[in-house]
Amino acid sequence: MNYYILMTLLFVLATFLNLLFLPKLSRKLSSNELVSVLVPLRNEERNVVGLMESIKKITYSPLEVILLDDGSTDRTRELLTQTTNEDDRFKIIDGKPLPKGWVGKVHACRELSLHANGEYLLYLDADVRISPSIIEKVLYQMVKYDAGLITGFPQFPIPNLLSKMLVPFQHFLVYFHLPIAVANHSTRKAFTAAHGAFMFFKKEAYDDCGGHEAVKSSLLEDVHITRKVKENGWKAVLVNNTSDVKCHMYDTNMEVWEGFLKNIYIGLGRNPVSVILLSIFYFVFYTLPVPLFIYGLIDGEWSYCIPLAAIWIQTLLVDLSSNQSRWHFLLMPVASVCFIIIMWASMLKGVKKQGYTWKGRTYS
Repeated sequence: MNYYILMTLLFVLATFLNLLFLPKLSRKLSSNELVSVLVPLRNEERNVVGLMESIKKITYSPLEVILLDDGSTDRTRELLTQTTNEDDRFKIIDGKPLPKGWVGKVHACRELSLHANGEYLLYLDADVRISPSIIEKVLYQMVKYDAGLITGFPQFPIPNLLSKMLVPFQHFLVYFHLPIAVANHSTRKAFTAAHGAFMFFKKEAYDDCGGHEAVKSSLLEDVHITRKVKENGWKAVLVNNTSDVKCHMYDTNMEVWEGFLKNIYIGLGRNPVSVILLSIFYFVFYTLPVPLFIYGLIDGEWSYCIPLAAIWIQTLLVDLSSNQSRWHFLLMPVASVCFIIIMWASMLKGVKKQGYTWKGRTYS
């Protein structure tokens, strides 16, 4: 039991130290180089107005904004036209039919790159909202680290039950398991994390790695293109952008389920052993502390209460860093169970070759 308690306390210390190496977007840098903001949209009518209001407030100049309507069947194109027709920084293009072997979003991002003229490319998802000074802040980090790519996990509103369980888990997994100092200061691709909702490339680095065409069949294109950037000798820096970037990832429980279902098993390299080991790890260290805590209270064995307190403190550190709800950390034991369930569901779907569905398209 003493060893078990020690391990949970070491997790707290490791997470605290890791977060010290996560750069915050605090300082700014101006430039006269053109920045291209690139946004793929497919049936995003609920996000268009908010997205356009956010982008229009960007203070950086010179700037161009290219919006790709990827075969939307709702009011996406109509709303894009209405909200941008008086701003000459904006350009709307139509996506081409999806070629065989390509993932929809990846193809849309590649099409956007062909129309971009900037020295820097900022890829945003349609559900993202950004601060007006975001580009100046990211430029400072790019110059400071001499990087080819800046990315980060945004702040995530969590409107429904399943999103409360799983969406903030993205921050936890990265800030706990990824050695951020190594990831940010080296080009070792084994130490890589990225979030496709916010990817700021130096155009030269984007071209060197082959752009989105190099990852055309990937459902985890953000991580895979980041690895390509590193393979070509460029640093890819993970920053804390949660004060400047907000991402409304999923509005419904079904969207949360389908989104995580398509990413988790692929993110684990389609490796069943990884699923088994992670399931055991998260059950032992993040779910088992609850019955131990109850036993400790009933039997007066106060040391049994320490593991649950430790994982709560660890999760709180991550939540504070990522601007998450101050009470979310209490859900960690239940969130761990949800994480285990979604891992197994994703793996079984992959093993059975049933395909993953997203945005009306099915991928293997």
